[in-house]
Amino acid sequence: MTVLYADRDVAAALDAATTVDAMRAAVLAAYEGRLIAPPRATAPLGGGRMVLTAGHLVGEWYGFRSYDTFGHPQGEQLVVLHDARTGAIRAVAVGEELGSRRTGGLGGVAVDALARPDAASLGVLGSGAQAWTQVWAAAAVRPLREVVVHSRSAARRDAFAARVRGELGVPARSAADPGAAVAGRDIVVLATTSPTPVLRAADLSPGTHVNAVGFKQRDRSEFGTDLLDRAEVLATDSPAQAANYRPPMLAATPAYAGRLHDLGAILAGAVAGRTTADQVSVFCSTGLAGTEVFLLDALTRLGAATR
Repeated sequence: MTVLYADRDVAAALDAATTVDAMRAAVLAAYEGRLIAPPRATAPLGGGRMVLTAGHLVGEWYGFRSYDTFGHPQGEQLVVLHDARTGAIRAVAVGEELGSRRTGGLGGVAVDALARPDAASLGVLGSGAQAWTQVWAAAAVRPLREVVVHSRSAARRDAFAARVRGELGVPARSAADPGAAVAGRDIVVLATTSPTPVLRAADLSPGTHVNAVGFKQRDRSEFGTDLLDRAEVLATDSPAQAANYRPPMLAATPAYAGRLHDLGAILAGAVAGRTTADQVSVFCSTGLAGTEVFLLDALTRLGAATR
């Protein structure tokens, strides 16, 4: 029987720890070759595109996520999970929550792997759904003592800080200036829709870890090359996707590509991550293909265990 999940079902069942654990397993599986995860495919449709990401956990399942770029206010994503042995559709998720939590979970894996073990303060630029799930996941892997948020809207950043206090139980406040939000923080999250840099690397303290979630291509990026120049540890969840961006992803251009490591290789111990407390580390999130399906499989197994 095919199980259908809506956003409310995903939100009720998937906590941060479960999501981060699933994404850690997915990143490792991709590095080890057990998760086949090619770069996303797109189909131009005039006025917008359909985008498809697909994955195959060898011998267990395969599936895909699809979404569009038409910008409809009620546009939804679709995630479909097939049983690899029979081809039957085991589960379908419709909405935004699964994809948003997936991205947050990948960010949580990066924080756990790359941030200092004692990291306890977080600055976030952005106050949307992606910013929220990054903080939600980071709080599951580090004992946060403070969150400071900046975005262009004073009302939205105040509401975001209130949500952090109310749902995560972490002291939080808003800042009117982006530099004030990130200065002195152990972890920084960039999750904006800005096509131009919102962060100055000079505002970061030694030892900061940065998760970059928004635009990061050569023609539009929420950070500049000053951040990549400052970074002593540079990682991504999908080197294949990083190399496939058109125009290129900043961190995958010739000046930086030799330094951009697979997060899976760091998790597996094949590549060194942070080696000293004062290194600046940067994670460029690309959205490893197949991870939404991986998370839908985890959700389906969790549901089966509780029925």
